[in-house]
Amino acid sequence: MDLRAELRAELLKSIWYAFTALDVEKSGKVSKSQLKVLSHNLYTVLRIPHDPVALEEHFRDDDDGPVSSQGYMPYLNKYILDKVEEGAFVKENFDELCWTLTAKKNYKPDRNGNSVVSHQDAFKLWCLFNFLSEDKYPLVMVPDEVEYLLKKICTAMNVELNSCELEDQLSQEPQGQAGLTVWQFLDVVNSGRFLRGIEPEAVSMAVEEVYQEVIEDVLKQGYLWKKGQLRRNWSERWFTLKPSVLSYYVSEDRKEKKGSITLDKHCCVEVLPDRDGKRCMFCVKTSSRTYEMSASDTRQRQEWTLAIQTAIRLQAEGKRSLHKDLKQKRRELREQREQRKAAKEEETQRLKQLQEEKERKLQELELLKEAQRQAEVLLQEEEQRRRRQHEEMQRTLEIQLREAEQARASMQAEMVLKEAEAERQRKRILELEEMQRRLQEALQQEVKARQDEEAVRYAQARLLAEEEEKLKQLMKLKEEQEEYIIRTQREKQVLKQEMENKNKCLEEAQKQLEEVRVNRQRVDQDVMAAQQKLRQASTNVKHWNVQMNRLMHPIGPGEKRTNAGGFAGYQALLSRRDSSLKLKQKAEDKGSDSARSSSKENPLRNPGGKVAAAALAALTWELRGGCQRQADGDGGSAEAGRSSLAGSISDRHG
Repeated sequence: MDLRAELRAELLKSIWYAFTALDVEKSGKVSKSQLKVLSHNLYTVLRIPHDPVALEEHFRDDDDGPVSSQGYMPYLNKYILDKVEEGAFVKENFDELCWTLTAKKNYKPDRNGNSVVSHQDAFKLWCLFNFLSEDKYPLVMVPDEVEYLLKKICTAMNVELNSCELEDQLSQEPQGQAGLTVWQFLDVVNSGRFLRGIEPEAVSMAVEEVYQEVIEDVLKQGYLWKKGQLRRNWSERWFTLKPSVLSYYVSEDRKEKKGSITLDKHCCVEVLPDRDGKRCMFCVKTSSRTYEMSASDTRQRQEWTLAIQTAIRLQAEGKRSLHKDLKQKRRELREQREQRKAAKEEETQRLKQLQEEKERKLQELELLKEAQRQAEVLLQEEEQRRRRQHEEMQRTLEIQLREAEQARASMQAEMVLKEAEAERQRKRILELEEMQRRLQEALQQEVKARQDEEAVRYAQARLLAEEEEKLKQLMKLKEEQEEYIIRTQREKQVLKQEMENKNKCLEEAQKQLEEVRVNRQRVDQDVMAAQQKLRQASTNVKHWNVQMNRLMHPIGPGEKRTNAGGFAGYQALLSRRDSSLKLKQKAEDKGSDSARSSSKENPLRNPGGKVAAAALAALTWELRGGCQRQADGDGGSAEAGRSSLAGSISDRHG
């Protein structure tokens, strides 16, 4: 089946529900006005150009009466389905339109006063039902597919499905063995027998997961670290894998898409060794680029690599959907199972026929035996009769001999009569010999029949031995299946323990994050204190620069220092020094503000902030010590104070 035929079959399933919902009287016909509205809505959601002339021409007013599904199909095929282009419309909007029309009439979630699934989850289950249902109308889902869908939902919630309860539920439903309708299926889910004690949120999340996997063809999704192409940095992205593309987003809400990787049969996936501080790495190689990624653990890397290899295999085989392929394989297995069942019934019928043939041959053999006994009785009677005739003949001959002596004249005539009688006796003897030959042939046929019977018995024994061997194989397969179920349960327990360990690791990581935040606040406070000390030290340096300028200005011989002039020059020099120091202080403040902002933005990525704070504190302490020693006269002279202060300033600029 080509892609266009598959799309047409999927669309027809949803349209069938909409058409039957409009059939209020269940007569198989819908009024023309309702079909016009339905056609108009289908034009809209399928994004097909409207053709009102064709619509009015097909449903013209002079043709009275409602229209059946066979009458609507030519228009639907010619003007709607033949014009549909895959990817030009949103499939979910189309399904939602048909669901809205049919759910108002058929879906009654509060029949028992409570419902397990919400209205939106019921719509997704309806879509899943349409995907897994048989391609026959009215649409039904066979019990195997019902069990498959319920198992997937229960597996998504880490719950095991009770198959015995499902069989009991299907046996209670009318025509449950042939399949369930979608409304019977929703009633089974809403009955709560299989989802008892589970929160509605968990059920909704499980239905959403199965919907994305089966309907949207999402093979796997989750967070991975991805290495950039230009900046070569690592970023955490939400990845969604489909058979033809691997897309990645900023977060799991999938609102902001960052890019996608197109997959084809030439792509491949490889496992990489740990490097750059990243572990569990792998890469996806395309014809144009290699994408490097990192998973959270080894198990996630293995799951992602297997899923990507599955997508590449589907592209190489020319298949667009994994679950469509799996559905076709399950359908073929069911057909093969039905064929084996029919062959087994045919074999049973053939064995029954062989048994009947055997009984019939036994009856024929009994008849032959009875015929043989009757022939033996007849032969004995004939022998006795012949013996009596012979005795009578002897007596007659004796009488005739006695009479011959008495009447020689009549002897010749009597001899003629006796010769005729002897001829008849010879003929009778020949007839008896022919009868004996026939009896011998009958005995040979009986022997041959017995040999045929032995051959049939040997063939029957061989067939019984083959049947016993097949039964042994079936029992062996059943034991292997039970061992696989036990092994799967053990693996589930191990996975549950790993999830608990990961939760503990996450809590420890959160505690470490809180400690880092507290350390960052303490470092910010230390930096602010160091900056305050630096500003105080700058003020002291300004003061001592003024004093140094006064001490370093020499007085020449014969010069007179007037108070007014000296004071004015001193003030001018002091103002120039102050202005230069203010400009330098502003530049240092700007540098300290930028350093402080960078340290506040990312204290963990700027480990030099602590070093800068320590250097400023040491410089402030040195300046204070030098100024104090100069004020107390510990330097011994002004020249010693100037050299000490100049050394401190040079160290600071250095």
